Amino acid sequence: MNTTVGAMTLFVADKERSKAFYANAFQAEQVHEDENSVVFQFDNMLIVLLDESEAPELIEPAPVGSGTRAQYTIWFDSCDAATEELRGRGVEFLNGPQDRAWGQRTSVFSDPDGHTWEIAQWLKQS
Repeated sequence: MNTTVGAMTLFVADKERSKAFYANAFQAEQVHEDENSVVFQFDNMLIVLLDESEAPELIEPAPVGSGTRAQYTIWFDSCDAATEELRGRGVEFLNGPQDRAWGQRTSVFSDPDGHTWEIAQWLKQS
């Protein structure tokens, strides 16, 4: 079974607001845009921001949810440096940087629709 994740679709309330946030925070390349979506290239994966009005067609009979139900992690060599760079772009963090019991240093922020993103760095084991 292939377990490579090629794309993640995030349902958003305001496509233009989310597009501006992702372009600023991640400075990722925009590879597609249409009336209902915008797509950014993240290293080896696409992030699709889809207007939530289009979500029911994709997931019915499940409802479109609200609130934080998932967290996405991006690996960095330095959590502190990545956090400061994002803060410099106006990204507000929910927590961190902080060392975690499981051997990582992390910081967490959310996008305008409540999707949470974790900046993580593996700590060296002694």
